[in-house]
Amino acid sequence: MPRVEAGQAARTIRSCYRWVKRAKPGDYVIALSAASASTPVIGRHIQPISGMAALGVCARPYLPGIVSAMARARFGPSGGQRRRQLLAQTPAVLTEALQGIVSADDLAYPWPSHQQPAPLWKAAGQRRYVYRSSVRYGDHPSQLLDVWRCEDHPGVLAPVLIFIPGGAWVFGSRALQGHALMAHLVRRGWVCLSLQYRTSPQHRWPRQMTDVKAAIAWARANVDQFGGDSNFIVAAGCSAGGHLAALAGLTANDPQWQADLPADADTSVDAVVSTYGIYDWQDRSTAQRARFMEFLERVVVKRSQVRHPEVFRAASPVDRVHKAAPPFLVVHGAVTASFPLARRARSSTSCDPCPRRRSVMSSCQVSVTVFDLTDAARTGAVVAAIGRFLRQIHQERSAADAGAAI
Repeated sequence: MPRVEAGQAARTIRSCYRWVKRAKPGDYVIALSAASASTPVIGRHIQPISGMAALGVCARPYLPGIVSAMARARFGPSGGQRRRQLLAQTPAVLTEALQGIVSADDLAYPWPSHQQPAPLWKAAGQRRYVYRSSVRYGDHPSQLLDVWRCEDHPGVLAPVLIFIPGGAWVFGSRALQGHALMAHLVRRGWVCLSLQYRTSPQHRWPRQMTDVKAAIAWARANVDQFGGDSNFIVAAGCSAGGHLAALAGLTANDPQWQADLPADADTSVDAVVSTYGIYDWQDRSTAQRARFMEFLERVVVKRSQVRHPEVFRAASPVDRVHKAAPPFLVVHGAVTASFPLARRARSSTSCDPCPRRRSVMSSCQVSVTVFDLTDAARTGAVVAAIGRFLRQIHQERSAADAGAAI
């Protein structure tokens, strides 16, 4: 056996030995579920079960606390009153967050407030805007996207939004998530792309990120076939998808994430919208954060932060903020948030004294997380806020391009 191969084999054996030595019972469940999801033909059907098993193993210690907190917020003596107060504050919060960024005329228009069914129940009907399903943006079976647009799309190229679903990096399904936002934008002439991407524990980080980069590069090269403007692309996502969207916006054309793409691939985006995202992969300051980091180590990254701090640092959007970043809109829950908006992320929203510069990060807090699936009262207002923000950014970009052309 050549010396190089022998050395690699020895390192592999040592790595396996270290894993077996420190593995917990739950780690064997995770490893077995990941192996099952890799089975040819049927593996893709098992993959969601694999993700559920991994999430269940790691969430079990603190699931009772989350359920208890949610129950107190909803059914406690003052829970209903608190919810009504926060709901009443939503329009003011959205207006304040967009003040100085969105035009005064747009902000003066009333925010949606009428009651509707929960977005979860409207998702099936909103799929009428899916123009083409299961389009491949890469060679792997999981690298698929749906194209959302109106059938009678106008001849002019439309701005494009890439929606990245959440799911704790162990789910990457384009079903249900983001439907309210994409339907809202499609009705206003946008083209939207809803992604599916590879997930853990079957695929170790950074496969999630490299898939997002591959999708952006595909959109830059191909979205004009569907009436989209490849010169204006927005990355948006919720939860883990918000993390991926934020990281994509802050690492334009970073070779670390696109080694499998052509050298001239463009993975930049023109704006980012992140709803209840996770922005810090390093903080262990609380018991909750420590449990989150353990989840990343055991399931997503499959490496120790102590031994590989550079991996976690590179994946933390709060450590990647820079002045050349595209405009950001960050939406987060004010209560019952499992992963609070990082203090460093919040402080960076005001790092630039001029809010009209190209690098804009606006932050607003609504009352609860996962509102875009279960909370109809807030979804309409927040979706409208996102639409107004993106409309303003697109108008400014179009005006700048027209001026440059003249």
